Amino acid sequence: MSAFGLCIGCGGTIGGAWSVAALAALAEATGLDPRDAAVLQGTSAGAEIVTMLAGGYSVGDLVAMQSGAPRDHVLTAHLADTPSGIPPVPRPRLTAPKSILRNRGSGGHAAIAGLAPHGNGDNTWLRRLADVVAGPGEWLPHPGARLVAYAPTTGERVAFGSAGAPTSTAADALAASWAVPGWMPPVTIGDRKYVDGGAASTASVDLIDTSSLDAFYVITPMASPPGVRAPGLAGRIEDQLLRRPMSAVLERELDAVRGAGVAVTWIHPASDDMAVLGANFMRRGHRADAFAGARSTARSRVTEALSTDERRV
Repeated sequence: MSAFGLCIGCGGTIGGAWSVAALAALAEATGLDPRDAAVLQGTSAGAEIVTMLAGGYSVGDLVAMQSGAPRDHVLTAHLADTPSGIPPVPRPRLTAPKSILRNRGSGGHAAIAGLAPHGNGDNTWLRRLADVVAGPGEWLPHPGARLVAYAPTTGERVAFGSAGAPTSTAADALAASWAVPGWMPPVTIGDRKYVDGGAASTASVDLIDTSSLDAFYVITPMASPPGVRAPGLAGRIEDQLLRRPMSAVLERELDAVRGAGVAVTWIHPASDDMAVLGANFMRRGHRADAFAGARSTARSRVTEALSTDERRV
């Protein structure tokens, strides 16, 4: 079997649902099982999906969960624990303003991530999932599993689980990777506080050594080519404040991978997807409708991505 890598970017509740639909369409189109990936990297909502895949859950299991009919009690509880679409009132900011100067050239939202207030969301729902699939105090069983988080005080992104990364439990790494600034609390691992890796890069493709891969698949619900955005004023605001900065970072990372001769397939939403997904990617009450909409278009998105990137290679 050819070696392939899979990287799933951040996206909140709605982006996670879209990513599962895209993942199912990719598995159908290629015949690949994501659990067979040599590298399985996720950021934020992508880290949540990677945690489940690395723990042995199949794409079919994830589709059933997003469809509202989980196949076991673990996924039933996890779906029920999806956080509210409105964050709890946060506490004062995480770090001093000097983080803006330190990280101003990093791209994405790295420069301002350290200024976000301390999120008061409850991350135990993520910790419970990781403890079940990995075991309390343990790392994920998949040897290529990586969960990305970001340390605003140093400007460093870390793919926990990769060679040279600080030692972490799966529960800490997943909670850190999902720690949306101002929404979820930062997580201390070693001597540093970490937040959502998507604050600096939507997928951190550049943290992966792709030299040994024959194919590389990247799924990013919150990054897309210019002009792809949700309709209306809310979509324009989301695009300018969130999507464009994330997309610019990702495109630089993908260009570097392609320049090294690796076949890359970038799967992202199209404008009609964005009309269904909406601008608020944390809107819990919209998850079921967003997933149903994504299922109806995911096959087309994957087919387009496969043909487009074949031409590029």
